[in-house]
Amino acid sequence: MDSPFKGKVVVVGGGIAGVTCAEQLASDFPSEDIILLTASSVIKAVTNLKPVSRTLEDFKVEEHGCSLLEDRCPNIKVIQSPVKALDGAGHKVFTEDGRCYSYEKLCICTGARPKLIAKENPFVLGIRDTDSAQEFQKRLESAKRIIVIGNGGIALELVYEVEGCEVIWAIKDKAIGNTFFDAGAAAFLIPQLEAPKAEIAVPCRRTKYTADGDKPALSRTEGGNPGTALGPDWHEGIPLRGSKEVSHSVHVEYKCEVEQIFLQQEFLQQQAKSLSFPGNKAENAELQLDKEVWPVYVRLTSGKTYGCDFVVSATGVVPNVEPFLSEKFDLAEDGGLKVDDHMRTSVPDVYAAGDVCTAAWEPSPLWQQMRLWTQARQMGWYAAKSIAADIHGETIEMDFCFELFAHITKFFNYKVILLGKYNAQGLGVDHELLLRCTKGQEYVKVVMQNGRMKGVVLIGDTDLEETFENLILNQMDLSKYGEDLLNPDIDIEDYFD
Repeated sequence: MDSPFKGKVVVVGGGIAGVTCAEQLASDFPSEDIILLTASSVIKAVTNLKPVSRTLEDFKVEEHGCSLLEDRCPNIKVIQSPVKALDGAGHKVFTEDGRCYSYEKLCICTGARPKLIAKENPFVLGIRDTDSAQEFQKRLESAKRIIVIGNGGIALELVYEVEGCEVIWAIKDKAIGNTFFDAGAAAFLIPQLEAPKAEIAVPCRRTKYTADGDKPALSRTEGGNPGTALGPDWHEGIPLRGSKEVSHSVHVEYKCEVEQIFLQQEFLQQQAKSLSFPGNKAENAELQLDKEVWPVYVRLTSGKTYGCDFVVSATGVVPNVEPFLSEKFDLAEDGGLKVDDHMRTSVPDVYAAGDVCTAAWEPSPLWQQMRLWTQARQMGWYAAKSIAADIHGETIEMDFCFELFAHITKFFNYKVILLGKYNAQGLGVDHELLLRCTKGQEYVKVVMQNGRMKGVVLIGDTDLEETFENLILNQMDLSKYGEDLLNPDIDIEDYFD
């Protein structure tokens, strides 16, 4: 093998965490080569970063060809080739094109891949990167019915955005959006799911995924390797329309999972029966047998069976750690690379950031890890700062972004802000909830414990995020205010200014 290519730091992964890490390293070491290895022909770049509050950030994510990053940061060398193996003792990374890269420090940012309910079934599609999103769009164009399995962010976005197609949404929970919401918030959102979509959507503040002009990006990856993960508003600019002349047509099957998936021939040989799309929303409505023949059928644990054109598996993700398992990394129960409070793994001089890693430090009482694009950016930036500090022999404090969980996104065309222990995670039964809901406009939930604010869910344009963030961070005793905290006749911002 030829002599290894050398980089001060090698970053693996062209997603939000990897690119953020490489950009910060390029700034910290302007005279050193930073090597970015990516399986995809495009990279994700964070732009137009806007602080909303002390911990909340809004930003654009742009998908570009690799050359743009090299033009912007001349000391970054982007190499398109998946990683095959790691030699931790020798400080070397091997790629599938037969090359070797030596490093002083390595940061693994390879993200995660969909956890498919049926890996080898051609009618089961997972949506995680731009390639799979475009494959979904292509299949949807001729589809009359799809089944979506899962209750996380991708599923929430899909069932709302898809038009011209019947959607059967199977979830294991008793309410939609269980990852982000409680039953009250779900009840607030359901009418929006059942109503016709507005012709003119609220303008998107984050950049759509395009590479050149208005052409959709082609995020091709080498050898079928997973591309970089989707970020905010991935569906903007991608028409998600089926073949039927309908707008929203969504039916939710609650408290069930997939029992078995049948291909058409297998199902017909069994002379089994499937149900037609439940057009009547009444709980006691009589179920009708489906006379149509479908390419694939799904039997749910509820005993119901539906046919469809294809199935979308949106049941979570698995960290992409396989190329690195020749080294004895400490792995978390979820399969992620364990990292300490400076993003260091158990292998010397190897760091990790984003969806591939699992925080193994003692977290702040108000923070929890979730595999979201906001945390991918934060972890990528903090990993770069930790690497720079270690190289210079300096010590740095843990970044403030890990003090309070904070996420801003959009579901069902509503702005959604989540702060702290927004679903009372880990608080046990010793907590109370304060609620304010204006149908079709806003939903506000505050989680209180011992008079202190621990978490918040804000749906709609409430303008309460900065005030509530401060109240969570300073842990002021709010017992005397009671329900007046959510009294719409009291200007809470001025009250606590």
